[in-house]
Amino acid sequence: MHPSDALVVLLPLLLSGQLSSVQGTLSPNDKPKSKQQKEVLRGPQDDDVFGLGLVSPEPLAKDILAHHRAYYKDTATRRFNGTTLGYVTPWNSHGYDVAKIFAKKFDIISPVWLQIVKQGDAYAVAGMHDIDAGWVSDVRRKGKVQQQQLQRTVKVFPRFIFDHFTDRDIKLLLSDAKERTKVNEALIKCCKDNHFDGLVLEVWSQLAGRIDDKILFNLVLQMAKELQKQQLRLILVIPPYRKDTGILFGEKHMDTLYKHIYAFSLMTYDFSSVQRPGANAPLYFVRQAVETIAPKGCADMEAKRSKILLGLNMYGNDYTPDGGGPITFSQYLDLVKNVKKHLTYDERDVENFFEIKNENGRHIVFYPTLYSINERVKLAQELGVGISIWELGQGLNYFYDLF
Repeated sequence: MHPSDALVVLLPLLLSGQLSSVQGTLSPNDKPKSKQQKEVLRGPQDDDVFGLGLVSPEPLAKDILAHHRAYYKDTATRRFNGTTLGYVTPWNSHGYDVAKIFAKKFDIISPVWLQIVKQGDAYAVAGMHDIDAGWVSDVRRKGKVQQQQLQRTVKVFPRFIFDHFTDRDIKLLLSDAKERTKVNEALIKCCKDNHFDGLVLEVWSQLAGRIDDKILFNLVLQMAKELQKQQLRLILVIPPYRKDTGILFGEKHMDTLYKHIYAFSLMTYDFSSVQRPGANAPLYFVRQAVETIAPKGCADMEAKRSKILLGLNMYGNDYTPDGGGPITFSQYLDLVKNVKKHLTYDERDVENFFEIKNENGRHIVFYPTLYSINERVKLAQELGVGISIWELGQGLNYFYDLF
């Protein structure tokens, strides 16, 4: 039976509570044998995950537990040569450390701090209390790289969203160029005051499909051009193609925008949900998302694709009879401790999962592995696109050997 077909069979049983204990797992009363336990490695190591033979389609749980805190000592080594962006959020503070340790592997760091808010007839930036100027300085210092006779360092593009905007506020903004200029002036002031290199804007997914494309183009293009006049750049967050939503951002949108937008952060994750359990980001879905926007052989394909930042999730999902939900590294490690042997590999989706029963009940868990991430990095190389990681505080330290 195909691994993913087996999952289709298992999920209804899991959710109905009829699944007996799964082979290859530990029940709560079983105790691992001492010979199965391995020393837990931490921090810089002489060998990377490839040299240690850890990039396997069916990784052993004990290897994950033993190596996940470690990483290759030369953190300046880059295996991926496309643009790499890493998101950092205040609610997963480990990401702040990851950004500093692996700064040379990133071209752009995007802290998720700020919101555009309406204050009467004016616009302001909220979330300024989260800005950590010392950390920004540290990331830039640690990210300095000498390239031939030029020195470059990691750029900082905070992410912005429109927060607590009413339908009336949105309608006014979209219909009046002067209102858009007021928003852009607030954004420019924030970037200049804090020495940011540009910004990431998340608005397309919220409005696409609800309003005419031309109106959205006006919003985005005016912002890009007014930022450009101040030597600031705009990255636009865009949704992937899905059967249930159709093409909210496709080839025609790329044709209109790509010469004006610095990059496009493509959200190729959240393919599955509690309502529809399964893989987080099947490889075929990720490929299709890129090819929908910049098909093979399209005009200026290389230039367009070089601006697409393929989204990689560093979080997973734990599906339970009660539904379950997203998990980050700490919850994942608590769950994977219950796996006796190796994780299951789904060759169709190119992801790993495992099924367990512990003291809290039954679980089917999807979470990135070295192998699944590496296959997506290889796909990005093949397609000629960059990478955006959501987000740095959710993953395992040894993942960054892959970049």
